[in-house]
Amino acid sequence: MKFELIHKGKGTKARAGKITTDHGEIETPIFMPVGTIGSVKGLHLKDLTDDVKAQIILGNTYHLYLRPGLDTLEKAGGLHKFNGWNGPILTDSGGFQVFSLGDIRKITEEGAEFSSHIDGSKHLFTPESVMDTQRTIGADIIMAFDECTPGDSDYGYAKKSLALTQRWLERCIKRFDETEPKYGYSQTLFPIVQGCVYKDLRVKAAEHVASFERDGYAIGGLSVGESEEDMYSMVEVVNDVLPENKPRYLMGVGTPVNILENIDRGVDMFDCVMPTRNGRNGMLFTWNGIMNMRNQKWANDFSPLDPSGTSYVDHSYTKAYVRHLYKSKEMLGAQIGSIHNLTFYLSLVREARKQILDGTFPEWKERMVKQLSRRL
Repeated sequence: MKFELIHKGKGTKARAGKITTDHGEIETPIFMPVGTIGSVKGLHLKDLTDDVKAQIILGNTYHLYLRPGLDTLEKAGGLHKFNGWNGPILTDSGGFQVFSLGDIRKITEEGAEFSSHIDGSKHLFTPESVMDTQRTIGADIIMAFDECTPGDSDYGYAKKSLALTQRWLERCIKRFDETEPKYGYSQTLFPIVQGCVYKDLRVKAAEHVASFERDGYAIGGLSVGESEEDMYSMVEVVNDVLPENKPRYLMGVGTPVNILENIDRGVDMFDCVMPTRNGRNGMLFTWNGIMNMRNQKWANDFSPLDPSGTSYVDHSYTKAYVRHLYKSKEMLGAQIGSIHNLTFYLSLVREARKQILDGTFPEWKERMVKQLSRRL
């Protein structure tokens, strides 16, 4: 994997760059649709490529390990061949999912023992096994195995957790470096910066991951219960330490406003389930603000769903019709909402990139933050 820093904005830490993988190029800043089990929920590949214009999608190690399982994925030739997506793929290590299991998981120095949410069967993820699993899945970018601490963790727990994550990272890197890709194309490993909302821990974590000189770095453990102010503050702290010539990936964030604010702070890559999850529930993000499609106000509004939108669904369906679909619990409503929101998110980061290249990002961002926050 290669990263080219093309332009740095004026009056901002926002950057425009380009990531090159064996499965294609990614223009940054970028939003990555989440395909937890190998599919972006409700979307065909044609939707993702032609309408959403996704450049990279995510898979999740925990879920893919359980279903369809590593044997099936290896026989298929990896996730790309299994799901038919020909572009780059990134896999989350599954750490967040394992640690969110609460009472049905146990953390030890060796790794994380957990019970499957599907059938209760017992499993163990170690740094080594997670590297092997992601080799088998075959993602272009794979994540280190870490412990994701809740945003309200006390300092003592956060410090202890970070130390464990750092020891696990060293094992991840050792295993990754002594193994080879399985399907004839290269893979790269991103370490993850943890440290909760404590500046000294974040600095220590960022310095530690940077010392390994990998192709890119992830910022984890944010948007997990802490305030937005703390999130932005920690991103600033971490990006002051991470090298400028490598991509920075903020995991699991967030709203359109969160994305713009963190681009402003030097983040290059984002993912979040919000556009599809909220889209399934009738919340649509637009250039003019947020629409709740279940509201009565749309019942007799026969104008296009979003005249400013770039998706075919924005111009093919009316607000009244889409509201009817949601109220009737018709699956097409959830599909339309998901396509609309993902298309909007990708158009948002494309426009942010254009504004960075034009030198107008700070002023544009200030206008957009107000506009995108409105409830319509």
